[in-house]
Parts: sequence; structure tokens; C-alpha cells
Amino acid sequence: MNAVAIPLNAQLALLGVFAVLVLATFALMTAATIRPDRDLSELKLRVRSWWMMVAVFSLAVAFHRSISLIFFAIVSFLALKEFVSLVPTRQTDRLVLVVGYLTIPAQYVLIAQGHYRAFMAFVPLWALLMPSIGMVLVGDTAGFLRAAGTLSWGMMTTVFALGHLSLLLMLPASVNPAAGSAGLVLYLVLLSQSNDVAQYIFGKSFGRRKILPRVSPNKTWEGLIGGVLSSAVLGAALAPWLTPFNAGQGFFIGIAIAAAGFMGDATISALKRDMNVKDTGTLLPGHGGILDRVDSLIFSAPLFFHLVYTVPR
Repeated sequence: MNAVAIPLNAQLALLGVFAVLVLATFALMTAATIRPDRDLSELKLRVRSWWMMVAVFSLAVAFHRSISLIFFAIVSFLALKEFVSLVPTRQTDRLVLVVGYLTIPAQYVLIAQGHYRAFMAFVPLWALLMPSIGMVLVGDTAGFLRAAGTLSWGMMTTVFALGHLSLLLMLPASVNPAAGSAGLVLYLVLLSQSNDVAQYIFGKSFGRRKILPRVSPNKTWEGLIGGVLSSAVLGAALAPWLTPFNAGQGFFIGIAIAAAGFMGDATISALKRDMNVKDTGTLLPGHGGILDRVDSLIFSAPLFFHLVYTVPR
């Protein structure tokens, strides 16, 4: 397994991210000096968490591929753990949950060995069959359908869907001469996370019309449109540098990633509202949990991977 060589274009993109964080930190310090009466504690927590997340992500993709795969496997584990902690589970399902967690190392071994077809079949079939078979063997029929469906859905979103990030990283360099596999992962993560930030900024600044008042009251049409347009422009600008796509293709890919990210975010918001919680966890101050931060990738990672894997260029 070879090291993930970071081409110059991907290095420059990462430096650009750190430059944005420096500017954001400086802007917060300036705002605190000019307006000491204004409460900026949440924004400060968010920026500090961004520093940590960007640093860890950069180290994860900059070294050996095995380190990168371990990093993404840990992300899947933490996301599934948060999901399981949110939803009601039966005492008799504990052994089934342990087996569910074992799908994570099994999946990432398949990815590491390049077994694309096995990856595409393993978790969907395993997540569909394993919980129900395990619960039948235990013999507890009370709440059977809800318990089996809950665990299957959790494994599909936090393990299978997020696993497409690692699939991108394992693609051969020839697929993306501009910036290699690391550039593809960086492009997807940059667009997904910048879309979240843009939606937040546009929503706070101009938001008037709520888009999903019963699911996520803070989401507005203005925020969604601002995020989609921002992602489209950024996608077009970065596509020739980080992907095998041209600027025109990158524009529409940016729209697709933003729309998929919004749906992933809204889906986890629906879960939290159903469970009557604000965040999925507390690991990332100002952001909530891991699942709060990667929810947009649940839909966008599989979408982008298959665009790269199947669209002729």
C-alpha cells in the first residue's frame, strides 16, 4: 500500500483552507475588540473546532494510505456510536450491535484491498440481513421491526455511505492527473463543508422564508440558495485544479454536492427532532458531534464517487 502523495494543487488548496482559518481567527479577534459587548463565544468555539478538524484531516490524507483509512474508519465508528446512542435500543440487541460495529473494519479491509464490487455488496446485504437474523435468533419479537430497521439504516448511513470517502482515496492517480486521489477527497470535503458555512451565513444574514419548519426551523430558502450558488462557483473554480472535470462540469457538480449535502443535513435534523435532541454529540465544541459535522457527506460522498467513477471525461 503506497503513501498518498499530495500533489502541488492539493497542497495549495490545503494552504488556502489554513489561510481562511487565519483570516477568520483574526476577524473574530478584531470583532471582539471593536464590540466587546457582543457574545462571540459560539463562533470562537466553531473556529477552534475547525482548526482541530482541518489539522487532523490534513494529517490523515497526507501520509500513508493505511493511516487515512484508519482515520475514516474511526470517523465511521464515532458516527455509528453517536447514532446508536441517540436511538432507542433493546437490551437483547447488544450482541447484534457489537456485530454491527464489526462491519466497520471488514468494510475498510475491502476498501484497502481494492474490492469495489465486494464493498458495494457487503454492507447493504449485511446491514439488511444481519440485524434481522441476529434478532430472530435472540428470540425477542417485541419491537422487532423497528429495531432491525433502525440498525440497518444506521449502518447504511454511517458506515456504507461514509465509506465512499475512502473509495475516492483508493482510486489510482491516473483517474485524476491534476491532484490525485487526495485532491478528489479534498474537493468533496471543501465543497460540502463550505456549503454548510455558506448556508449558515446566508441564512443568518438574509433568511426569511423557512424551507423545512417542522424538521429544521433554522433552514431557509435564502440560506439554501446562497449555499448552492457558493458551492457552484467554488466547484467551478476548484474543479480544474483538484479533479478531472473542467470548470463547466465543476459548476454543476457543485450544485449536486450542495443539494445532496442539504438532504443529508436535513435527514439527520429529522432524526434529532424525532429523538428530541439538539446535537448528536459533544465531541466538537460549537458543532456538536461527529455525525453533526459529516451529515452532509452521507448523500454527497456516494454521489461524487460515482460521478468520478462512471462519468466519461
